[in-house]
Amino acid sequence: MADTNYDVIIIGSGPGGYVTAIRAAQLGLKTAIVEREHLGGICLNWGCIPTKALLRSAEMMDHANHAKSFGLKLEGKMTADVKDVVARSRGVSARLNGGVGFLMKKNKIDVIWGEAKLTKPGEIVVGKPSKPAVEPQHPAPKGTKGEGTYTAKNIIVATGARPRALPGIKPDGKLIWTYFEAMKPEKMPKSMVVMGSGAIGIEFASFYLSMGVDVTVVELMPNVMPVEDDEISKFARKMLEKRGMKIITEAKVSKVDKAADSITAHVETKDGKVQQITADRLISAVGVQGNIENLGLEKLGVKTDRGCIVIDGYGKTNVPGLYAIGDVAGPPMLAHKAEHEGVVCIEKIAGLPNVHPMDKGKIPGCTYCSPQVASVGLTEAKAKEQGRDIRVGRYQFNANGKAIALGEDTGMIKVIFDKKSGELLGAHMVGAEVTELIQGFVVAMNLETTEEDLMHTIFPHPTLSEMMKESVLDAYGRVLNA
Repeated sequence: MADTNYDVIIIGSGPGGYVTAIRAAQLGLKTAIVEREHLGGICLNWGCIPTKALLRSAEMMDHANHAKSFGLKLEGKMTADVKDVVARSRGVSARLNGGVGFLMKKNKIDVIWGEAKLTKPGEIVVGKPSKPAVEPQHPAPKGTKGEGTYTAKNIIVATGARPRALPGIKPDGKLIWTYFEAMKPEKMPKSMVVMGSGAIGIEFASFYLSMGVDVTVVELMPNVMPVEDDEISKFARKMLEKRGMKIITEAKVSKVDKAADSITAHVETKDGKVQQITADRLISAVGVQGNIENLGLEKLGVKTDRGCIVIDGYGKTNVPGLYAIGDVAGPPMLAHKAEHEGVVCIEKIAGLPNVHPMDKGKIPGCTYCSPQVASVGLTEAKAKEQGRDIRVGRYQFNANGKAIALGEDTGMIKVIFDKKSGELLGAHMVGAEVTELIQGFVVAMNLETTEEDLMHTIFPHPTLSEMMKESVLDAYGRVLNA
């Protein structure tokens, strides 16, 4: 039937899925998107967006607690109403969820409500979800289609990822949390252990620390945020510890004992010593894994690797007409990577000329803790591993007028250049608003900008962005304001 046949069907409506659907519609393709829980996926409903709303509340709390340093008087002690903080975060998600529904309608994209399963190339069967939604506050939008068989010449899997659980330390929703429970606490715990210091773990650790919780972070690797440049990671750790966060690296939680309303984490260090830490709650933030189960991938012979679907540079799998994008297609598991990957995929399907595979070396990474951390490209260690002859520039926030005026004078910007060509190989930042600054270096890398181009770019004054230019000047022995 005509109303069940499409040019493209996308399974999953997260950032990758719904952006791909919109681009497909723009290209004149008859498009449908399948969703089993809520439009916008994990990022909009349980990840990127609501966590930033929580962190904004934490930031306001931090500013209020330091009002005196700005010449302001705040009578009494600033306290947080946990229910209202959570309600604001959930409200932000609900608003954007409705926005995705509007975009689907605006672009004439059919929404099919249910859980999709691949039955053969070019065909899916949509049935009832195999498990209930985490929080079914978003009902199926009006006008959506439901259970049935649907066909399309091209099917794109964009089912995202979910929290990874370690053997023997399974989240239970009460004492051991994933980011789902950490996002909406009914009451604020007094103490907490956070297992893992990647972006998810360190952001929640930072939020709860600002809310007055005694936070201990346990990380297996030598540094927190281990994917970051070593120097930036160490700088961030000092700032986090100065705020009162306890951090134990080169250690793992080997066992968790549960009491009625607390846990005891057995933390084993690399030398085999074990210490016990008792806290109200434990957040498990040891990574995520792709949602590849119950899709029918095995029946179709779709190639997977380490829990993710294997694709080429355009999202194509080993099965004709089947594609995958976003977290389910492997790291880096970032919303903006999923969006761009989806656009590349659908433009290739549509036959547009000059479609290029995504350069994963130019994908920025951002961690929205306090202090913020942002980076793009090679770390200093990776550049040296590749045998590059490099120049490294650094600039401290404490030499920048805007940072001092803001009361945010602790931070650093670090850049790495190829000494021979002047190519910008990497940029790494820690400090206030660096997640907004990093895009300047991302643009520069995509335009193949050299150090000369950056040196001759006029940055406005007074701004934090001036530090970007100063870091470049420092790499070439020409720094002006330091």
